[in-house]
Amino acid sequence: MHYISTRGTAPKLTFEQTMLAGLARDGGLYLPECVPQMAPADIAALAGRPYEEVAFAVMRPFIGDTFTDDEFRAIIARAYAGFVHPARAPLKQLGPNHFLLELFHGPTLAFKDFAMQLIGQMFQASLARSGDRITIVGATSGDTGSAAIEAFRGLANVDVFILFPEGRVSEVQRRQMTTPTEANVHAIALKGDFDDCQARVKDMFNDFAFRDAVGLAGVNSINWARVLAQVVYYFTAATALGAPHRAVDFTVPTGNFGDIFAGHIARAMGLPIGRLVIATNQNDILHRALTTGRYETDGVKPSISPSMDIQVSSNFERALYLALDGDGSTVAKLMQDLKSGGFTIPQGAIEGLRAAYASGRASEEETSATIARILATTGELLCPHSAVGVSVADGILGTSPILSTQILPPEAPVPSTGATNSMITLATAHPAKFPDAVQAATGIRPPLPAHMADLFDRPERVTPLANHLATLQGFIRERITH
Repeated sequence: MHYISTRGTAPKLTFEQTMLAGLARDGGLYLPECVPQMAPADIAALAGRPYEEVAFAVMRPFIGDTFTDDEFRAIIARAYAGFVHPARAPLKQLGPNHFLLELFHGPTLAFKDFAMQLIGQMFQASLARSGDRITIVGATSGDTGSAAIEAFRGLANVDVFILFPEGRVSEVQRRQMTTPTEANVHAIALKGDFDDCQARVKDMFNDFAFRDAVGLAGVNSINWARVLAQVVYYFTAATALGAPHRAVDFTVPTGNFGDIFAGHIARAMGLPIGRLVIATNQNDILHRALTTGRYETDGVKPSISPSMDIQVSSNFERALYLALDGDGSTVAKLMQDLKSGGFTIPQGAIEGLRAAYASGRASEEETSATIARILATTGELLCPHSAVGVSVADGILGTSPILSTQILPPEAPVPSTGATNSMITLATAHPAKFPDAVQAATGIRPPLPAHMADLFDRPERVTPLANHLATLQGFIRERITH
């Protein structure tokens, strides 16, 4: 199995090289040359099996000879040992044909743990074998940073630097990043928004002298291993509801597009997914792109769902590459145009994207109303990101009293078995990560789980820095372990 860049000029890499590189040297994102297929009988055999066994079956074809079967099984076992729910990603029913996939039972209470815990174990195994030392630099709108720090804190041969937008993450998210005491982790409060954090990380990767000098590696969702890990729970959820004999739909609250692109990979592997619905908050560039055909930034507006406060969705480049039939030069040109504010998606590509994805948007008011409504009708307490997803999904299912949610249906026929597909909405974070928004909507302030009960008593360690590349690079050079 080899991996190729979305911009077409970087060399092909193995899985291990792709994992450690993160971003391609031509600025692109890596994708597998081909997507392995799973036969219906093999998909059916996954139903009811432990999460770790499904993870091995789904991911094994992608990793080549990077790890032996025994090594990879041990890596997976260590990755998910810290999850508090035995199902790892349990389903709960919200209503007729609508289910919630709870992805917040990991150590930092967010879906990012599924990928980050795994990638931490894979990095550690690879680096122990090679003896190399790396520097991880990541950008976060809240959840990626805490998951990365949790996964890599205290590990040998790794220094971790996480950039988050100062004042634009929840207090719980911030404290999860700033209270770890291990010397190899560093939280940086950047003066700017998430797109600024993400841009500086990409600038560092594109400065090859700096990249090579510090052994730069990336764990944002630009890293293919992150996307691959998220493919697994599409299989566990769909088979629990009858796949491959029944098709299912998914609604995904998304900002950087990695989680929903994982669903596209699951579908490409043979999982019978009908609609993949992009659910956006007021920072709705993805919904606007599918609606208008223009991918155009419009400034980040702070919201009660801050992990989705993104205008430049990195993984959309992967979807665009596939919609352009692998035309890397066109992708490179469009990404260059994005630096000037945006671009028009070519006609054939926009048709392909509309066939692959539906989309919807939920306002701040709709999000809060959904948190209150779902608590009243089901007893389930949603985080605001999950509420964005449920609001959009209920709009599609026709069960929401909220009439203004905007929905863009897919242009292509939706795969179906004749019956109405069940809808699965991804619940991406625990409500206690966003207590202010939840309390404002319901009057209830969700408590943190026992293992985080003292989070607000722990001392913080954070470095505020300007949105300036040379300043950031200088700080990293000073703090890495030589």
